[in-house]
Amino acid sequence: MQAESLGFIFLNAAVVNNFVLALFLGICPFLGVSAKKETAWNMGLATMFVMLVSSIAAYGINWVLGELDLMFLRLICYIAVIASAVQLVEMFIKRFSPALFRSLGIFLPLITTNCAILGLALFQTAKEYDFGQSVVYALGAGVGFTLALMLMAGLREKLELADVPTVSQGAAMSLMLAGLLSLAFMGFAGLGSSHG
Repeated sequence: MQAESLGFIFLNAAVVNNFVLALFLGICPFLGVSAKKETAWNMGLATMFVMLVSSIAAYGINWVLGELDLMFLRLICYIAVIASAVQLVEMFIKRFSPALFRSLGIFLPLITTNCAILGLALFQTAKEYDFGQSVVYALGAGVGFTLALMLMAGLREKLELADVPTVSQGAAMSLMLAGLLSLAFMGFAGLGSSHG
């Protein structure tokens, strides 16, 4: 997998194979926190940080467990690292921004069970990325996750000003918007096919 350039890895993770809109990972915070742009931005940054920490730790864990021939412990170790990183983020936000902590609500601790973060660790391991590629992949995935949240939040804020029929308000409209965004991102699918 050394043939992939860092720019391609970043673009692939952020746009072509966007974790939310193309791979359908991390849908819970995508739908739950995307009502306001400010909240979506902060959730995106928190998730990006956890992705970065998890990616770096997953690379190290994979190397150590490979050396010790204990690869069967990989998944448990990944989950422990993700949970620890989320706890750090949660304590930091609670200490320095209680209002943000309240606005994120239950979705902040749910980053621990966000399948996009575990998927990131598993995908980078399966692709056999080196350390630099793993970091770029995590940054790309985090930017893509934040982009999806911000796009959804922007659309939902605009729809607050529109005359939406009662039958399609609320969750129905959110799911329709998510589907349309996903269809738009599926247009990028061919960009990643020329590389292995």
